[in-house]
Amino acid sequence: YVNNVRQPKPWGLVKGLESMANLVRSVEETPDPIPTTIKGTVPAWINGSFLRNGPGKFEFGKERYTHWFDGMAMMHRFHICDGDVTYSSRFLRSDSYVRNSEKDRIVVSEFGTLAMPDPCKNIFARFFSRFQVPKTTDNASVNFVKYKGDYYVSTETNYMRRIDPQNLETKEKVDWSQYIAVNSATAHPHYDREGASYNMGNSYGKSGFFYNIIRVPPPEEKAAEVDSADLSGAKVICSIAATESRKPSYYHSFVMSENYIVFVEQPIKLDLLKFMLYRIQGKSFHKVMTWEPQHDTVFHLVNRHTGKESEVKYRAAPMFALHQINAFEDNGFLVMDMCCGDDGAVIGDFTLENLRREAGEEMDKVSFYNSLCRNLPRRYVLPLNVDEQTPLDQNLVTSPNYTATAKMTKPGEVYMNHEELHNDELLQYGGLEFPQINYESFNGRPYRYFYACGFGHVFSDSLLKMDVHTKELKVWRYPGLYPSEPVFVASPKATEEDDGVVLSVIITPREEKGTFLLVLDAKTFTELGRAEVPVNIPYGTHGVFNMMG
Repeated sequence: YVNNVRQPKPWGLVKGLESMANLVRSVEETPDPIPTTIKGTVPAWINGSFLRNGPGKFEFGKERYTHWFDGMAMMHRFHICDGDVTYSSRFLRSDSYVRNSEKDRIVVSEFGTLAMPDPCKNIFARFFSRFQVPKTTDNASVNFVKYKGDYYVSTETNYMRRIDPQNLETKEKVDWSQYIAVNSATAHPHYDREGASYNMGNSYGKSGFFYNIIRVPPPEEKAAEVDSADLSGAKVICSIAATESRKPSYYHSFVMSENYIVFVEQPIKLDLLKFMLYRIQGKSFHKVMTWEPQHDTVFHLVNRHTGKESEVKYRAAPMFALHQINAFEDNGFLVMDMCCGDDGAVIGDFTLENLRREAGEEMDKVSFYNSLCRNLPRRYVLPLNVDEQTPLDQNLVTSPNYTATAKMTKPGEVYMNHEELHNDELLQYGGLEFPQINYESFNGRPYRYFYACGFGHVFSDSLLKMDVHTKELKVWRYPGLYPSEPVFVASPKATEEDDGVVLSVIITPREEKGTFLLVLDAKTFTELGRAEVPVNIPYGTHGVFNMMG
């Protein structure tokens, strides 16, 4: 955008795209583990479960969901031991899933689908039900997260579900608001090396709208003896007031380094007035999000240990980021790497109608993929030592390692320009998303490599390894194969950052029951082996590797 006008994209139109319909169709669950067929070699040292989450059921009875995010959560488990792999899956038995199943229709509203009044009620009851505040969904289809040693599945509401990672059994529902004063929480917490978890959640009331940083303490020694959810000790360490309390920003994740948390307040706005009226207007949640590039992006810097927010406001051009890559401190600078786009209007476009268009002209004609902005890796460098003596209009990023700039434009305000964390080669793979690093050893610290999905289609069609020092790529890409978010698993004898494997679930829309778990050597980015699964699996969101002792 320049002066709020969308500019031409630096890549040509893509034609001949194949249909993605098979990636977003409902499937049956596989609750009992089944064997897979191993091709090549799965290293014997990998011992644990690759857990994945994502939408897996898109209709109840004759009623269908509108948006991909609305599908009922389906959990997947690839258990890897001694070079062998088994697969199982289960639908999350959320209240939403159970109530919809009992009525055989959609009775709980989701992100893009408004539940219609019960047709069995009389006309007056149906009319007045429009004015009731809809119950918040607990359809936790985004990620697996960990608090105090327990696994939960999470979405972006105030509800999570505790999960048994061994058999994917749904356990109790957990409401964040019963522990701390927040109305929601992200599905992308961070973890420190002492075992504490950090997250962000919203709160709103008479005093305004706030973005809250949450800390959940490490597990206690006796915690393993009690089989129940435990978020005791959770507290809000910092509350950041929204720049516009009636139009707060949407966010999906946040930045954390060893000593700081940064909340990125981006110009994707939630219109709270519309949000409160959406039931009456018949609008679903994704209709209340607006992209407003007339506003800058604001970076709020918070000391992770004291909870104190910096009085300096850091600003940058309008941008949109779903996922952070990594952040680290370097001699008075905070280096933040993230996947960014210049058009935040894309989230509402992932309707099932768009995703299920036929191949060829039908997919090209709608220009859905061609209209999407490409998310690209960027580096922002935030100067930490800013005070009243800091000179105006001088580049404060004095390190020769970075081409990003930051200038104090007026007292207490710094404007940052990013560095592109890639070269032109990345554009031929459609940009990237779903970034992952060697999190356990390098999160919040200087690092060299990240792994991601390339987006040469609406859904990812390649796996990428980026060297952030040289900006060189390694690529795994084959026609008709659609990979999931790559997850790094370190070798038990690792001496270097990329000693290990990368796991990804590969979906095959051209081939029935052709899905497989791919195991790549993380260093060379070449295939070691695959585990072929004799069932169909839909395209998912996020996952984790649960290492066995």
